[in-house]
Amino acid sequence: MDFSHIQPTALWQHFAALNAVPRPSKKEERVIAFMKAFGENLGLTTIVDQAGNVIIKKAATAGMEDRQTVILQSHLDMVHQKNASTFFDFDQQGIEMYQDGDWIRAKGTTLGADNGIGVAAIMALLASTDIPHPALEAFFTIDEETGMTGAKEMDASLLSGTILLNLDTEDDDELSVGCAGGIDTNTSYTYQEVPIQNGFSTLEIQLSGLLGGHSGMDIDKGRGNANKWMARLLWELSHEQHIQLLHFDGGSLRNAIPREATAIIAVQDTVKALTQINAFAHILKDEYTLIEPHFILKAESIQTSLHALSDLDFKKIIATLCGVQNGVYRMSPDIMDLVEASSSLARVIIDKGSFTTQSLQRSSVESTKKEVSMTLRCAFENMGATVEQSGDYPGWKPNSQSLILKEMRGLYRTLFNEEPKVKACHAGLECGLLSEKLPGVDMISFGPNIRAAHSPDECVQISSVQKFWSYLLASLSQIPKA
Repeated sequence: MDFSHIQPTALWQHFAALNAVPRPSKKEERVIAFMKAFGENLGLTTIVDQAGNVIIKKAATAGMEDRQTVILQSHLDMVHQKNASTFFDFDQQGIEMYQDGDWIRAKGTTLGADNGIGVAAIMALLASTDIPHPALEAFFTIDEETGMTGAKEMDASLLSGTILLNLDTEDDDELSVGCAGGIDTNTSYTYQEVPIQNGFSTLEIQLSGLLGGHSGMDIDKGRGNANKWMARLLWELSHEQHIQLLHFDGGSLRNAIPREATAIIAVQDTVKALTQINAFAHILKDEYTLIEPHFILKAESIQTSLHALSDLDFKKIIATLCGVQNGVYRMSPDIMDLVEASSSLARVIIDKGSFTTQSLQRSSVESTKKEVSMTLRCAFENMGATVEQSGDYPGWKPNSQSLILKEMRGLYRTLFNEEPKVKACHAGLECGLLSEKLPGVDMISFGPNIRAAHSPDECVQISSVQKFWSYLLASLSQIPKA
């Protein structure tokens, strides 16, 4: 896509260059090399630390030498997700973008605006020759989306800044001053396989077209979870006739609300099963008319050589999937409309004797993070599954005395003639870890309007990027003296 007609042109052109580089979490080698070359080609001090984070330093412009050094921070990795019907190789192809009115979207995949717009904004500042700014330390982290490894393993001695601007918030009228911590819960169970019963025929059930989205920021929107819906359907079917489950594949990424799921079952009465599946689709349409208007639930007869779960294992697994916590666990009693704790059943695979799940629990309070993750552990251990919990990262506690918050709050009023929303978010911003690694550094997070992050419907608003860019430049021009 040609961005030459969209302002700020430099930012959008850097975004396009970044999106041409495959950059999934855990596989950031190419984007690390890309960013290292970018800094070196500008003649700027460029460092790659032991974790793979890239640090690029730029001196203050004339007249700004006496200001505090600012750390500009964004993450290099992006969530790679596509629609099942989209043919796309994330490992080889760059993101295919297009303009839709005031929005930039991708063709059937995630866009990478999370957090590519933040990265591109920093790149534009580093490459600029006419923008006043204090000394800058661009800090590009890796693996934010799947464990925050970059932030966890950073070398804090490489940074000297006293103010940190995280450019990873997804609403342009918000200043984020706190965030949720998180923990991954992965489970595994080996089940007994048995042959399909004589006289039974096999059906493949496909559920698709759900909205999905970010499992933190969108968890309170009441969207359907494909894994929970499919488990509920299988439970309903099993109470009308004897069914056997052969296969289940739902969701894709641990931090995305699952949009699609597929199951293969064996049934004695195909007509009855199809009738019940159709009736269940109508029930869901009634329940989710306003939230999930475009989902598709269909089934068709297939031939397969797969074996089935034993009846006992089927009952244990489906009962656990139906009963396990999913969605909002607790709302914050301190901050209005803030989700305190949640869980998202992101990935379910049942295949060839193995049942595995991936889920992510989040909370802005450590004790309720432990509580909600405990509910997952108890549910799966109760059915005999092995449970591993890892990737624990802290939340970011709001600092009501933050000087950069005071400065940027006042500047927002001046620029836009309205009051910004000062909020904590139910997502895993790196500021939680960074505040531990960089004690005393004053931090705030902001960004443009990004919608449906972590899903193929992800989009970023052009006019909002313009607003975000002007706000960023104004903020840098007003950085207090050291």
